[in-house]
Amino acid sequence: MSSSVVKSASQESNDTNHEEGNRERFDKLHIGDPTAPNLSLPADTFLKAAISLKDQVVEVTWKGRGNNEILDPTVYTGLLGTAFTCLRSHEATGNHRDLQLCVEIVDACAAVAHSSTRHVTFLCGRGGVYALGAVAANSCGDQMKRDLYLGRFLEMAEEKALPVGPEEGGLGMSYDLLYGRAGFLWAALFINKYLGAEAVPSDLLMPVVGAVLAGGRAGASDNTACPLMYRWHGTRYWGAAHGLAGILHVLLHFSLSNHDIDDVKATLRYMMSNRFPHSGNYPVSEGNPRDKLVQWSHGATGVALTLCKASEVLPNNREFRNAAIEAGEVVWKNGLLKKMGLADGSAGNTYAFLSLSRLTGESVYENRAKAFASYLYHNVRKTIADACYDGDDNTFSLYQGLASAACLWFDMLIPENARFPGYEL
Repeated sequence: MSSSVVKSASQESNDTNHEEGNRERFDKLHIGDPTAPNLSLPADTFLKAAISLKDQVVEVTWKGRGNNEILDPTVYTGLLGTAFTCLRSHEATGNHRDLQLCVEIVDACAAVAHSSTRHVTFLCGRGGVYALGAVAANSCGDQMKRDLYLGRFLEMAEEKALPVGPEEGGLGMSYDLLYGRAGFLWAALFINKYLGAEAVPSDLLMPVVGAVLAGGRAGASDNTACPLMYRWHGTRYWGAAHGLAGILHVLLHFSLSNHDIDDVKATLRYMMSNRFPHSGNYPVSEGNPRDKLVQWSHGATGVALTLCKASEVLPNNREFRNAAIEAGEVVWKNGLLKKMGLADGSAGNTYAFLSLSRLTGESVYENRAKAFASYLYHNVRKTIADACYDGDDNTFSLYQGLASAACLWFDMLIPENARFPGYEL
């Protein structure tokens, strides 16, 4: 696995802070200001831009790779992110060639992934290859290939470390979304969404869910105010990539006992009560005083998406809905970032508004999403030029680069159906 994945998701970087120049130009997009020019774009403009950028991503990452070895087969920064983008394009346009491209790319990634047993997650491991392979083959009507990839996923699900709780010494495998058990569970949920609820049987998944809950309770044993806590490389992260927001988001997709759901709710309340008082943003990690990052991997965006899910699952708990709206305000005020990607950039932050739009039914959030998506459209060429000048290896990747904008623009065609790639279902 490329070290750039770890660095981008776990280190706090000044270049992810929003720039004053960006904000000044973005002020032209102010929603509700009758004197401001309307720079939000129509759906057909987003569609044309999405197809063009998708084609460029495919050309650079797939067709232009020559005979070079595929070093990174992941969704996060690698070639599998291109496959996911092609699948999203097929879902938006019905272009069967995009579906075939997705299958071809997955097949190429599978050979690399099969020889690496380190990670089993959707975003950064074999889980993504097998899950996306099964789903794409199913969409093509290729029963044999679907069963092949599903069989490989089920074999991987027998990994003995997955359902082992801390009381049995099961602290070796992490719990986070990028590299740990939450990421494996998300891959299984992705398969079950497309192939059927028991394609990956619940009797394989619920012991893993139990292990994740047990690990969180063990990690919070020294904090009576918060029932669940996790460490990644020794740090108790709060964000979606490595911490609480991502893990809780996955847990909320499962049928939990009253005791378990009470612990999830109490953990969310602990996070809500420990926001930064002046900004309303969320800390990167437990006790971290630095209020700088507003993005999916660390900060209000990832938490907003999790709170939206909590409000959906627990509609009688108005506090989660209110907190999701408040986190969305943080993203609106501070979420226009220098970077474009899903993990640390403006494309990822846009999905907070799309999720809030579904939750509340209020048009202001769709308008805000259009404004952010339009800003990306107006600045994509400069982003490409700057990234290429800097020699960024992840320029066209899904979570760190331009493929994120293509997926976002496809989602802007029917905003109510939009889902954060690799996070929302």
